[in-house]
Amino acid sequence: MKANDENISSKERINFNKKSLLILQNKKNNTKNDEELSIIATNFYKLNQDKDLRKSLDLLIENSIKNNDTLHIAKAYNIYGNQNINLAQYDSAYFYLLKAEKLYVKLKDTLNLGQNYIDKAFVQLYVNDFSGCEQSAIQALKSLKKYNKKQKEYDAYNLIALCSNELKDYNNALIYNKKALDYVEKYEVIKNSKNPYKASSLNNIGYVYQNMNLYDKAIIYYNLALEDKSLIYKSPYIYSTLMDNLAYSKFKSKDYKNLPEMYFESLNIREKNELYSGVISNKIHLSEFYSEKKDTINSQKFAQEALKLAKTIKISGDLLISLKQIALVEHKNSAEYSKEYIRINDSLQQEERKAKDKFARIAFETDEILQEKGQLEEKNRNYLYYFLGTLCLFLLVFVIRMQRTKNRELLYKQQQQQANEEIYNLMISQQATIEDSRVQEKKKIAQDLHDGVLGRMFGVRLNLDSLNRNPNEEAIRLRYTYLSELKQIEQDIREISHDLSREKKEVANNFVAIVQNLLEEQGKLFEPTISHTIDDAIQWNSIDNTTKINLFRILQESLQNINKYAKARNINVSFEKSGEMILLKITDDGIGFDVDSKKKGIGVQNMIARTKECDGFIEVKSKKDKGTTVSISVPMERTKVES
Repeated sequence: MKANDENISSKERINFNKKSLLILQNKKNNTKNDEELSIIATNFYKLNQDKDLRKSLDLLIENSIKNNDTLHIAKAYNIYGNQNINLAQYDSAYFYLLKAEKLYVKLKDTLNLGQNYIDKAFVQLYVNDFSGCEQSAIQALKSLKKYNKKQKEYDAYNLIALCSNELKDYNNALIYNKKALDYVEKYEVIKNSKNPYKASSLNNIGYVYQNMNLYDKAIIYYNLALEDKSLIYKSPYIYSTLMDNLAYSKFKSKDYKNLPEMYFESLNIREKNELYSGVISNKIHLSEFYSEKKDTINSQKFAQEALKLAKTIKISGDLLISLKQIALVEHKNSAEYSKEYIRINDSLQQEERKAKDKFARIAFETDEILQEKGQLEEKNRNYLYYFLGTLCLFLLVFVIRMQRTKNRELLYKQQQQQANEEIYNLMISQQATIEDSRVQEKKKIAQDLHDGVLGRMFGVRLNLDSLNRNPNEEAIRLRYTYLSELKQIEQDIREISHDLSREKKEVANNFVAIVQNLLEEQGKLFEPTISHTIDDAIQWNSIDNTTKINLFRILQESLQNINKYAKARNINVSFEKSGEMILLKITDDGIGFDVDSKKKGIGVQNMIARTKECDGFIEVKSKKDKGTTVSISVPMERTKVES
């Protein structure tokens, strides 16, 4: 229906949803209406229409109770919970999410239960219940393991990592941050998201190393994240955070290059985008920097500005770190600031304890399942938890070891790939030198033939021509014979000269020569018969080196795959020009494979990555016993991205 059409404006969607809600209010109650009400409520939630959202949810709960429709009651509670998260009413959010959780457990609806656990974990994170948040995230992973919900699993790993970092369990934080990063690299649904998940995970890993005082490692991960030059436009928040964190790690490792400029770059972005907590962090770091440089005036100036802003936005955590810093740099009022710091810190701890106690009471009051279980069941469950905990620990150790092994293998392959590209570039350079020498030598020979030999022959021909005046008929006849022969020799030499001059154009350029060498080597070392065509219309000299390197490596990888797996008898390689595109096609008549079910190996992933680097497209077609065709299309001129 039009209420769900995301292609129309928000205002139109709101009006369509309001009309749909009015129709359902006057309709006879049935389970079909529950589903429609659930969709309308979800739409109002996405459109931030709190008043209409509550109307639709209240009607949904009322009708679902009458219909004994437990699923839609649970969905309504979940939406209520998420709405209260947006309103920062975390006790109400926890209450509704816990009610939804109990209903999903009764229904054994593990999919919705897992997603509800994620929502619950976010609430616990916001009130600094890090242990509870970690537990909820782990429960989410257990519930979602059989579903293809990679985005939610990423959220769970990220939450566990954040909580472990706050609990100072840095090794565990690194493990789960790297799991989250692995999901970004592995799954397209996350990698292609508009959100900069990769940069966020790299920043989180760097932040953990920063907390461990391993600043050199932190700098590596911050720099990796900042390789994405589009971050400053796509996510000023992530970019400014990375810049601030990188500057701070450099400062702590006594590397003052580009400082304090990096701090000021981050500060300008945060002030422009009203990222006030980040502004406070920047100013505290600047205060530390100037304090280290013995610039007391600037050190106190930025500490005072941070404290003033923290008091304005009234975020306790920001106020604490501001008071701590100003107490360090303003010795005159240090005791007063320290006293205020202790007072707020104690108050904050009390509020956190109250929130946890309130959550505990909510859990106790709504926990219908626990009330029905006896002592024996509790004992059995403890045994089960102990067994599962031991098993999870064993699996965790195993996974860590496997992950380390994979990381070492990946590092080796990356180093090998870099070395191969350096060798390839050297081949290009050597081939260019050889071809240039050949062309120069042939040009010299052509000039010698044309200017030397032809000139002398032309002189002889003129002399012979003058002898034709001799009236002796025999002499005249012989002279004509010699003249004809000399003309022929002259013509032959001229043709040779022209051919040598033209050869520069006809000799295949460096890239084509290297491709031909690769194909010749393939034909010599392996059984399949190989044929190839290279379109003369392609102007290789005008194509950038990166595109040629990637095309060569894709061809090389394809041939390796054919040699390893295809059992082919014939291979055909073609380079064609189609408009402004180069089409590379590699075809074999081997055993083929199921493209949909076949897991993509690192070789195929590299081919895909190289094609994307060239702004191109790749298509792999294959059927069992019908061979395989790999088609790559890349533009002759790549779009340059401004950095």
